Amino acid sequence: MPAPRMNLKVLLPFQIFAEKTGVSRIVAETREGSFGLLPHRLDCVAALAPGILTYETAAEGEVFVAVDEGVLVKTGPDVLVSVRRAIGGKDLSRLRESVEKEFLTLDEREQSVRSVMAKLETGFLHRFATFQHE
Repeated sequence: MPAPRMNLKVLLPFQIFAEKTGVSRIVAETREGSFGLLPHRLDCVAALAPGILTYETAAEGEVFVAVDEGVLVKTGPDVLVSVRRAIGGKDLSRLRESVEKEFLTLDEREQSVRSVMAKLETGFLHRFATFQHE
């Protein structure tokens, strides 16, 4: 009798990053620390912190995926991971360099966009308050 396996799907906001079958184990990171999933683990939901998601299949061996914040949901043999950004690789040092380069650059842009949006919202609220007093 073959050992039970899991199905892993990693989703990004606008595409499927990875869809794997025959996954024997998964390790993910939360704010409280990392935890492992095996095929017989009870169903669960976890909020993921930015970090490394590790999974293992017979065909690929151990695979590392750098993920941004997101959610992991395990129901039966299916594990769904929904994250904002992901980068895959087998070499942890190269993956770390890619994460620093990719995620930090995006974070700076995101902070700039948030700052502009906050200014627009403040301006809108100020004009709205002025309009109400007239």
